[in-house]
Amino acid sequence: MKMWSGRFREPLDPDFERWQRSFAFDRRLLRYELAASNAHARALKSAGILSSDELIQILQGLEQIGKRAAESPEFLEDTEAEDVHHFVEKRLAAAIGETGYKLHSSRSRNEQIATDLRLYVRAGIDELRDQLAELCGVFVSRAETCGEAAMPSYTHLQKAEPMLVAHWLMAFVEMILRDASRLADCRERLNLCPLGSGAVAGATLPLDRDLSARALDFEAPTANSVDATSDRDFALEFVNVLSILAMHLSRWAEEMILFSSREYGFISLPEAYSTGSSAMPQKKNPDLLELIRGKSGRMVGCATSLLITMKGLPLAYNKDLQETQEPLFDAADTMLALLPLATGLMKEITLEFDRMQNAAQSGFMNAWAAATYLTKRGVPSRLAHEHVGKAVQVCIRKKCELQDLSFDDLQAIHPAFAEDVFSCLKLESVLAIHDVPGGTAPNRVRQAIATAKKKIESLREEVHAHA
Repeated sequence: MKMWSGRFREPLDPDFERWQRSFAFDRRLLRYELAASNAHARALKSAGILSSDELIQILQGLEQIGKRAAESPEFLEDTEAEDVHHFVEKRLAAAIGETGYKLHSSRSRNEQIATDLRLYVRAGIDELRDQLAELCGVFVSRAETCGEAAMPSYTHLQKAEPMLVAHWLMAFVEMILRDASRLADCRERLNLCPLGSGAVAGATLPLDRDLSARALDFEAPTANSVDATSDRDFALEFVNVLSILAMHLSRWAEEMILFSSREYGFISLPEAYSTGSSAMPQKKNPDLLELIRGKSGRMVGCATSLLITMKGLPLAYNKDLQETQEPLFDAADTMLALLPLATGLMKEITLEFDRMQNAAQSGFMNAWAAATYLTKRGVPSRLAHEHVGKAVQVCIRKKCELQDLSFDDLQAIHPAFAEDVFSCLKLESVLAIHDVPGGTAPNRVRQAIATAKKKIESLREEVHAHA
């Protein structure tokens, strides 16, 4: 029996009936549907609609459905269920008789799906934030082992200045911690309970909405039934955050791909996360990283699909909202599968410190340090920049680095150069000069690592508090 069949005299077209069903993908919401149904049953008991015996029957029936689904996947193979809500009602009535139909008193599938999806996204956020804490922990652990090893930094894909390898790794930690924070913001906004909103105008029975909210660990009931039954902002925000996270991971993957090439040789990829070529025996291809980079487009597509589906909908519920589920599920599934693999690869990569260190000492990356040297001796910054640029031209002609120029060469460019300039051009001095919060000076990077470790621990504590 359909949940809405009373008004209709003719059956649905068979092809349309099959086409419009959502149970094939929304059955993953079963655990949340059962939890929300449990809370609604208790609210019905509080409102005097269910007796104590009926409440017990319903709760036991819901528990039985959950157990059977967990024990036997075949239990979920139902060719008649329209959606997860219809499935639970059918199974409940089959288990406990007509009392099962009382559960739908004063509620609508509009509020049910809104509740289930909020529970789904909330659980996904908690799992993802736990995985992000793990990934950040790996980055920090690798950064700690780098000591004062240096590498080139790049702007415009050209060598810019030397930096600590640890400083490079910690840049990704900052990105990921922002993503974890965005997920926390999303969680806070979505953590309101739509139960009691009815189809659009609110429940028709005096249900205790605070009771339902508390039963599901929501902060409070939603404030407006029209908004609650048609709101998918939480899904939009969640998937948009995931698309930003995917973009960050794509940028990381791109750097790993570049730096693992023979042209750079800064890292060696683990074989466990690489593949070979069917034609060229020498190849070790960065397939995991390339897939991570590719998946970012898929995530952006999910976010775009959600936004376009929502943009033209009048209030309140419309069947179009069914189309928001699959992009949401796809985005969550993709990221939940991706993060452990990214973490595993990051644990196993080999950092080629010698190659990095050598690269950090060529390409005039101490040029700004040389200009700073002049600035500290009273030469206006713009003129210091010009003079060091001329020194670079001399180096290009002589095919050498700045530190290889003679003192006479430097004096000819500007008399402010003194003998101590050569110590200022050494790698350790160039690194140390960036001694500001957020800079690559070794003491600042050690501070950044210590701060990040505290943030990661706080993130883990927040996740465990929701467990």
